Amino acid sequence: MDRLTDHLIVISFDCLSSLDFPMLQELPHFAELLQNGSYCKNVESIYPSVTYPCHATIVTGNFPNRHGVVNNTYLQPGRPSPDWHWHRRHIKGTTLYDEAKKAGMTTGALLWPVTAKAEMDYNMPEIFANRPWHHQIPVSLFNGSVNYQLEMNRRFGHIRKGLSQPSLDDFVLESTVHTIQTRKPQLLLVHFTDLDTNRHYHGFSSDEAMDALRRHDARLGRIVKALKESGIYDQSTIVALGDHSALDESIAIQPNIYFKEQGLITVNNRGKVTNWKAYCHSCDGSAYIYIRDNNDHDTKQKVQQWLQELSQDESSGVEQVLTGEEAGARGADAHCDFMLEARRGYYFKEALNGGFLHRITAEDVKAKRYTWGSHGYSPEKENYCTFFAAAGKGIVPNQAIPSMRLVDEGPTFARLLGLHLGNTDGAAVEGLLTL
Repeated sequence: MDRLTDHLIVISFDCLSSLDFPMLQELPHFAELLQNGSYCKNVESIYPSVTYPCHATIVTGNFPNRHGVVNNTYLQPGRPSPDWHWHRRHIKGTTLYDEAKKAGMTTGALLWPVTAKAEMDYNMPEIFANRPWHHQIPVSLFNGSVNYQLEMNRRFGHIRKGLSQPSLDDFVLESTVHTIQTRKPQLLLVHFTDLDTNRHYHGFSSDEAMDALRRHDARLGRIVKALKESGIYDQSTIVALGDHSALDESIAIQPNIYFKEQGLITVNNRGKVTNWKAYCHSCDGSAYIYIRDNNDHDTKQKVQQWLQELSQDESSGVEQVLTGEEAGARGADAHCDFMLEARRGYYFKEALNGGFLHRITAEDVKAKRYTWGSHGYSPEKENYCTFFAAAGKGIVPNQAIPSMRLVDEGPTFARLLGLHLGNTDGAAVEGLLTL
């Protein structure tokens, strides 16, 4: 299969929404990308529409029930900070960067989710120091390209202030620019989270979120400039995409409190979960319900009856209840017993204390116990699409694609690089490619 481009730069602006399109048209660097290339302002995300499943979908072309990353975090009942699906081993099957590496291409990724321990030339994975005795820098070094990360930290580490934004994305930007200038990778995956963070803690249309969009425009401009200064711009394809949208919320639904009251979750006097029969694993706008023992029909029946009552009560915040089979048919985890969808204005938390419904306060958000904006909702929610734009070598100019899906992006990237991801759930969007 012929390659359509020599260098593919994929930039994920986490939480970029189709509703941002009018503003993107007014921002200079996004506007230039739209004018020079093809775009789609109606990209259907996946279920659940959270960051790690989304990014695994982007590089595999498959839904979560096939690639295996069905949520951001592990099912670890009661743990205050559960582990995330940080590692490449969590993805079943091949990925875009695996196939590029096999084909002898130079590959790199900066804070791209689910890439810890991945085989890449220049890898700075997104992974947190999630234990009191861990330190962020050695955890990152151990799970990525050691010398490369040491160099980026030596050059630009002074910019970063832990995981806080916008400093983290500014650090990623400088590392990206330097990587393009000095390494000229043939595939580079970059993940920025400034917008997502601000939508969580300030709301979808907040001034803080709009400021993050403007910063993203400047970051896009810097990356394009680096490609030009490196002499590879004309041989490159640049992609700007979102993984999901977001919705404002003000009430948290906390099913585990009910399970605890019913004796289905047991905690000790320190509040630690010692046993559980049923557990709500949050995906923010949606949630999985797991019954621990498949043969515990009494618990399953009891939970099912309660969930049916919730779905019939609009004030519960639960819009829909799916069976595990129905969740699997939508691409989510078929191994769950139930999947819940929140109404607009609501989202799910795994809290074990408080009330079933918690009205969020400014103090809650300031303490980062709760948020004002969430994702994870069904991609069928109205006005909940994300965005895709591409320009450069291999891309048809001035083409508006009416609709596409997140699962189509991986196969499209593979086609650009002359690669194949196998039998995928998505298909290459040939309307934007110069085949």
